[in-house]
Amino acid sequence: MNLSIPVIVMAAVIGLVGIGFYCLLVTRNMIRVVVALQIIVKGAMLALLLAGRMRGQLALGQSMALTVIVADTIVAVLGLALAVQVKRRLGSLDLNDLSSLKR
Repeated sequence: MNLSIPVIVMAAVIGLVGIGFYCLLVTRNMIRVVVALQIIVKGAMLALLLAGRMRGQLALGQSMALTVIVADTIVAVLGLALAVQVKRRLGSLDLNDLSSLKR
């Protein structure tokens, strides 16, 4: 059985996105939700690189992946900052406890 690079990368993309979505479904902790989103974005970034390679425009795929890295870092920092503030205010990182902030 001879596996090519695109097949291996596509399997990695599907695996990362699947693991990320599974983690989003089973966890209620804010930190773990941020980590799950990071895993999903890494899979999407690999998909962008694979698409650029398959189209023969690797530089375009790399520049799009770099843009995703920057946006993903900003989202992660904001999510973690929100988690710190929720922990200070509520004493818990459980997403179900956020409904008490409606008052």
